[in-house]
Amino acid sequence: MVGKEVIVKLKWGHEYKGYLVSFDSYFNLQLSGTQEFLNGAFEGSIGEVLIRTNNVLYVRKVPEDDGAAAA
Repeated sequence: MVGKEVIVKLKWGHEYKGYLVSFDSYFNLQLSGTQEFLNGAFEGSIGEVLIRTNNVLYVRKVPEDDGAAAA
């Protein structure tokens, strides 16, 4: 999924939508072009982020036809 647009949901409800740049052996995630959502509402664009694996509830690929839709 590297290079693909993904949605990462954290344990406490935040969602981040961006392009998966890389991940390591612990499954820490690096995203670029990231947008932040809280309770489904867009909070803002935050650019490049590193998300620690212990915060992640799930990661899913954004469907190809859903690229412009909100998380």
